Amino acid sequence: MRASELDNPFWASLDTCHRDLALRHGDVARFPPAYAPFLGVPGEEGADAADIAVALQALVEPGETVYLLGVGPPPLDAGWDLTAHLPLSQMVCTRPVPGIEGPAIIELGPTHRADVLALTALVYPHYFRARTMELGRYFGIYQDGRLAAMIGERLGTDTAREISAVCTHPDFGGRGYARRLLAMLVNDNLARGRTPFLHVSQENARAGRLYEHVGYRVRRRLPFWSLRRV
Repeated sequence: MRASELDNPFWASLDTCHRDLALRHGDVARFPPAYAPFLGVPGEEGADAADIAVALQALVEPGETVYLLGVGPPPLDAGWDLTAHLPLSQMVCTRPVPGIEGPAIIELGPTHRADVLALTALVYPHYFRARTMELGRYFGIYQDGRLAAMIGERLGTDTAREISAVCTHPDFGGRGYARRLLAMLVNDNLARGRTPFLHVSQENARAGRLYEHVGYRVRRRLPFWSLRRV
C-alpha cells in the first residue's frame, strides 16, 4: 500500500479499482452520479490548472455538487463555489481483530437493494446513492425479516479497501452488530492482502471510538471539500 494512494483516495480509487467505471476528462475523474458524488484530481506537482478547469466544466453539471478528499482543485473562477469542511480522520487497521459471535452475516445483492437504501436513508444519508453498493461487496444482518445492520466496501486500490456504510437500525442498537460486521470485513480484507481503511468525521466521536476499539488507528486527517458548479 503506497501512502500516496491513501493521501488522495478518490483519485486513487478512480485510477485503479474503479478505473473502468470512472468518468474521465484529461487528468480529472469522477464517479458517475448514481454511484457516488466524489471527484478526484491528481496530486502531482505541475498539474495544469487550466486543463483541470476545462475538465471540471465537462464533468460537473450546473447546480451539481461533488466532493474532493486529500487533494483539492486549483483556484477556480466565479463559476464555482468551493467550501472547505472539517478534515476527515482517515483510519487504518493492520492486524486481525477478534471475531464476535452473533447472528448470520449474509452478502447483500440486488434483491436487498430496497432494504439497503431504506437503512442508509435513515442513518447514513450523506453520500450513499442508488448504485453505491455496486462499488464493492456489501454485507448485512437480518433480524425479524428486517435489515438490522450492514457494512460495505466503497473506495479501493489493488492493496487497500475502504470500509463504508457501517449502519445499524436504531431498533437494533446495542447488540454488537456493527462490531461483528467490522471484524468480519476487516479480517477478510487482511486475509486477501488488502489494508482496510475508512473515513470518519471528527464530529462523530462515537464512531471513532468504535473503530478504535475494533483496532483502527488514525493515519492522518485529510482535507475535505465540496465543490458546486453555480
